[in-house]
Amino acid sequence: MAVDTSPRSTTWTYVEGEWLTGNPPLIGPTSHAMWLASTVFDGARWFDGIAPDLDLHCQRVNRSAINMGLKPVKTAEEIEALVWDGIKKFDGKTPIYIKPMYWGEHGSAGSVVTVDGDTTRFALCLFEAPLGNNAPNSLTVSPYRRPSPETAMTDAKAGSLYPNSGRAIAEAKSRGFDNALMRDMNGNVAETASSNVFMVKDGIVSTPIANRTFLAGITRARVIGLLRKAGFEVREVTLSVEDFMNADEIFTTGNYSKVVGINRLDGRDFQQGPVTRKAFELYMDWAFGRSESDS
Repeated sequence: MAVDTSPRSTTWTYVEGEWLTGNPPLIGPTSHAMWLASTVFDGARWFDGIAPDLDLHCQRVNRSAINMGLKPVKTAEEIEALVWDGIKKFDGKTPIYIKPMYWGEHGSAGSVVTVDGDTTRFALCLFEAPLGNNAPNSLTVSPYRRPSPETAMTDAKAGSLYPNSGRAIAEAKSRGFDNALMRDMNGNVAETASSNVFMVKDGIVSTPIANRTFLAGITRARVIGLLRKAGFEVREVTLSVEDFMNADEIFTTGNYSKVVGINRLDGRDFQQGPVTRKAFELYMDWAFGRSESDS
């Protein structure tokens, strides 16, 4: 039986000058991206009339493309303008995931493995995706590790990095957890399989230092700035699993659900404490313009 390739929510995609509905066939079996994974993307959010840090997400997808060996064919400003154009095609009742993408169509002459940057293609996909309800999640330490820059394309938000995260989540779920706490190749905590991670101990907020083994996210940076401005001490440091097991609170940040508390790490239960709640409140107050900007 043929697989249904239609999207699972209302979707519009801009490609080569026009907006298309559904899931347009853009990549074929000879496309470099199809069999050699020369794809990068970014993810922003629209909800309740706002798209927090949209400009930074549009800038980052172009940096990712360059690091992949692709050549951006749109400026960040052009992508941002297209996003606002595409948002008008929705009814405005459901949050939207905003996904600009680049990929390579052909390999280079003399080495099909290396992408030909002159064959870079661009698409912008918008689809309805409700925000998470901020219900706390559970974590387990994953047996899988985040790669180092010497072993994978960690300086780009590359599609090729995500199967590793996917297997970590699947393994965690097989043991009754929502997500996985992932370490780097040296055994230090890097992130969860799908978000950046923070811990709180004695009122001090700590998060793994950006060592190029994980994507130090835009929402992560925004929350760090907002917490510091609110008077919290926030440290970016090397952290162990033991540090997290001994924490008072743990929470995650990411574009998809913003700030989410952790209620369990392996055999240790946690409460969603005051710093976690404050981080979420600060982010939402900033996003809706209810506090002074922290740009």
